[in-house]
Amino acid sequence: MSIAETAESPGAAAAPRKAVTLARLADMHARGEKIAMLTAYDATFAAVADAAGIDCLLVGDSLGMVCQGLDSTVGVSLDAMRHHTDSVARGLRRVRGGAWLVADLPFGSYQASREQALRSATALMQAGAQMVKLEGGGWTAETVRFLTERGIPVCGHLGLTPQTVHALGGYRVQGRDEASAVRLREDARALQDAGAAMLVLEMVPAALAGTVTAELAHCATIGIGAGRGTSGQVLVMHDMLGIHLGRPPKFVRNFMAGAGSIEDALRAYVFAVKDGSFPDDGMHAW
Repeated sequence: MSIAETAESPGAAAAPRKAVTLARLADMHARGEKIAMLTAYDATFAAVADAAGIDCLLVGDSLGMVCQGLDSTVGVSLDAMRHHTDSVARGLRRVRGGAWLVADLPFGSYQASREQALRSATALMQAGAQMVKLEGGGWTAETVRFLTERGIPVCGHLGLTPQTVHALGGYRVQGRDEASAVRLREDARALQDAGAAMLVLEMVPAALAGTVTAELAHCATIGIGAGRGTSGQVLVMHDMLGIHLGRPPKFVRNFMAGAGSIEDALRAYVFAVKDGSFPDDGMHAW
């Protein structure tokens, strides 16, 4: 019997989760409770992840690589993001899920102007997203302010920003030298001041990620390859289930190994994030 069927069956034992809200995420950050985030791209996996206790689901533009077979996220369209956001939102509604739903603004959908960003964010919010994520620092702060002033919650993204991977020279650790570390810290504070409620830190040194987290009083940090000192963690679902088209990043742990089911693997991931055993800072050299 599927999760959706169980949720709709008379007398089903599983009760609806208490919804994760922006206020609850802020409280978790303030109390030091780790936030478990995972990507999702369809209704069924969204429902399974929600049942496993995931706090946040991210409809990532990583779908271009894991679902569409692209070499990077650059080719993902706004229409594709809207389609997958709608699918994930429907899966959560089917099971009366409680996970907070974030969707990526894809490359080319917000860089031209604040008004373009608003139109793109509106499309994803109308598809069911509760927050949108955009990449980069500097100029993005004004876009974040423009969106949040209009009632759209925003998550920033610093460090390795996959949409600009060609400009960065590949999938490399960011913030290794003092100048780039200072700039990242400044960008993080600017995004918080502009109203960003969450901030993904990707492939930055663990010490730097911990410093940024300590400096942000009102913005929860979500790490991916950034050590355990962040407010929470995110992984691509396919990666943590051991499903790869290529070589997985070395910061990934295969939670499917030894698990009896996908839901067991997802529960193990949530538990490991919550108790701080994932990530292991010794898994990488930065």
